[in-house]
Amino acid sequence: MSDAWEPDRYHQFRAERTAPFRDLLALVQPLGRADGSHTALVDLGCGSGELTVEAHRALGATTSLGVDASDAMLARAEQLGEPGVHFRRGDLSGLAAHDDPDAPGWDLVLANASLHWVPDHADVLAAWRARLRPGGQLAVQVPANPDHPSHTTISEVLSEEPFASALGGRIPPDPLESVCSPERYAEILWELGASDQIVRLGVYGMEMADWTDVVEWTSGTALVRVRTSLPAELYDEFVRRYRDRLGEHLGHRSPYFYAFKRILMWARFP
Repeated sequence: MSDAWEPDRYHQFRAERTAPFRDLLALVQPLGRADGSHTALVDLGCGSGELTVEAHRALGATTSLGVDASDAMLARAEQLGEPGVHFRRGDLSGLAAHDDPDAPGWDLVLANASLHWVPDHADVLAAWRARLRPGGQLAVQVPANPDHPSHTTISEVLSEEPFASALGGRIPPDPLESVCSPERYAEILWELGASDQIVRLGVYGMEMADWTDVVEWTSGTALVRVRTSLPAELYDEFVRRYRDRLGEHLGHRSPYFYAFKRILMWARFP
């Protein structure tokens, strides 16, 4: 898949995207060890890296690795120049957090707003848990609003012409369809042997100047799968129709309150 991520567009709502990360970070226990030994965290889906640096500093990691699939995002991350923090291109699933499966594990596997981009969450979480050192932690945040018109309207419009034919009748699925219920994540963490865990469903309400700001929000994330699937001229047409249809569903309200559901989960393992 081509790189359709646009850092500037994504960061248009920087404060709103950072708030759940900081709530997640507050659940994590400091990584420093009593004997002063090396500690390491990996941030899967690190984006442009600023939050990787924030976690590195706040948790007292010796070294931190940010992993992302977007070259555009990683180009921004490489400019940060934080001592002890490194970045590399990679996939979120399996053991791709590290090139060497025999290398020492991580003290924290962190995934903020990224797990939903891969399927089979029970298997992925099991793979991440397997890379933890004794006493290691897992901290994950995922959006959980596939039922909101901001998302359902995407699939609705893609099922219409000329988009359906351009896609060969195969509408790219909403990644949020892979997200489990909070109780299922709690079960998965227990099945993986968590000694302590917290799983929360929260609503991160955002007051926007106008309902059209929802289109700007989704353009930075949810519409990435559309941008990579349609020719540029059809994508522009899609956005126009999506905006019109979304206005019908949301009621052309100004201001608009966007109630955004997210799941935060943290676990420590023996």
